[in-house]
Amino acid sequence: MSGVLLWVVNPKENATSLLSLMPRIGSPKRSKFCSRLSFSPGIIAYSGAVAHPPRSSEERVYEVVLKQAALVREQRRPKEKALDFDQRIEGSDGMTNWDLLNEAYDRCGEVCAEYAKTFYLGTLLMTPERRRAVWAIYVWCRRTDELVDGPNASYITPKALDRWEKRLTDLFEGRPYDMYDAALSDTVTKYPVDIQPFKDMVEGMRLDLRKSRYQNFDELYLYCYYVAGTVGLMSVPVMGIAPESKASTESVYNAALALGIANQLTNILRDVGEDARRGRIYLPQDELAQAGLSDDDIFRGKVTDKWQSFMKGQIKRARMFFDEAEKGVAELNSASRWPVWASLLLYRQILDAIEANGYDNFTKRAYVGKAKKLVSLPIAYGRAIIGPSKLTEQLVAR
Repeated sequence: MSGVLLWVVNPKENATSLLSLMPRIGSPKRSKFCSRLSFSPGIIAYSGAVAHPPRSSEERVYEVVLKQAALVREQRRPKEKALDFDQRIEGSDGMTNWDLLNEAYDRCGEVCAEYAKTFYLGTLLMTPERRRAVWAIYVWCRRTDELVDGPNASYITPKALDRWEKRLTDLFEGRPYDMYDAALSDTVTKYPVDIQPFKDMVEGMRLDLRKSRYQNFDELYLYCYYVAGTVGLMSVPVMGIAPESKASTESVYNAALALGIANQLTNILRDVGEDARRGRIYLPQDELAQAGLSDDDIFRGKVTDKWQSFMKGQIKRARMFFDEAEKGVAELNSASRWPVWASLLLYRQILDAIEANGYDNFTKRAYVGKAKKLVSLPIAYGRAIIGPSKLTEQLVAR
């Protein structure tokens, strides 16, 4: 199922598979590169799992939000690295550990540039350290996505995802398995990034293996959090909150979460026909029934008055999440706003495209054309240079 950002860019958005990035999750065997890297442990996660009924999904997820926000407020100092980065590595043409780490980040940047071009350009406005960290998070999310959506998806089992999660724990503790892991392992020592959102994303992949229907929006909300909302929580500590922002840390995290939910709901509405052909329906079953619709109607793929009415309601809800997200983008560090605004505006226009297609998301794929993308970029830049308080006032007044 198409899913995941950075705050906002979706690693699943590009259908081309990242064969070279597919993680090997059989018996872990570190490369020569990673066997020589021994990063200090990252921030140890202390947030709990989000699976304690009978609370609603929103209540469960909000607990994670609060804990991520607490990490940022604490502004934990980076751990000292146990590795001497000036040490030269035997058999590596005189390269130092710094050289190898820089190469790891550069590789992550290349992946981001290939699969998220607009967002990549925006990251170039960030400080070098921030953009490298964002690239590292992006690549991990994309690789995780590929486990269930890539060319080897049919071979992925719950045990394989368990091994991938164990590998995640290892990299957070300074034991990366490969170059891409090494970049993220270094990133989590520099920023107050908690492991829980990463674990929750893996849980979203588990859902894709065992679940193809969602009874109500509460269930769907949790899924959207797992596969997309998590990325916002991963990214806020790196992108940073503007020093002049008067918003609470929790509200910024809530907005990041809202953007991930909005993106995923947009994916779901765009890909109804594609998912149906795979036997999957990511629409709330109770809401379909209330609209007089069933799975059979979706498999038939005919646009009816009932379907159009149903889709209007679904699009309205997605836009409400985008509205909530906009308030938080304005509070980000000034150098981080433009790529997020650009991605938000472009993704939101997919909903407009669904409407323009007459709500036919069975046979027509909604997309934003190049001309509209070019028009959106300066608009995004204009919003990015406005200070938090002024833009928030404008958004509230709309």
